[in-house]
Amino acid sequence: MEAAKQSMERFMSRFKKNIQRTGEALESVMAVIVLFGIILSVYSLLKDFEIFHSLAVDTSAFKPFLEDVFVIVIGIEFLQMLCRPNSDNVMEVLIFLVARHMILGDTTPVDDFVSVISVGILCALRRYLHVTRKKEEAEQESGGDGT
Repeated sequence: MEAAKQSMERFMSRFKKNIQRTGEALESVMAVIVLFGIILSVYSLLKDFEIFHSLAVDTSAFKPFLEDVFVIVIGIEFLQMLCRPNSDNVMEVLIFLVARHMILGDTTPVDDFVSVISVGILCALRRYLHVTRKKEEAEQESGGDGT
């Protein structure tokens, strides 16, 4: 009985590792696809140099240009989140999304206020996670020394 139980545990352990490796490989594939999309977006944004001339003459073209830039920046942050999934990258993506909504959206003063509060909460949460992580690292280092 014990041998069968150990065999089943080894099988489950290998199965979980294979699932994890498959998930990591799929994340890498998606990161490459997102990177390719970002490169194409930057290329299409830069090849249209007429936008810079039109911005000097008419500022109404600035909002669509800014929307394109924000989409690229959010794509880059999303790519970082795929490559290094951690709380910092998730917070950055959320902050950029809220900022994009606040700057580019047709919002009311109440919407803007809620957006500012949201960014403040996200920044405070990010700061709290940094402090907590540093405290845990310090405790691990002092605990590892035997003190």
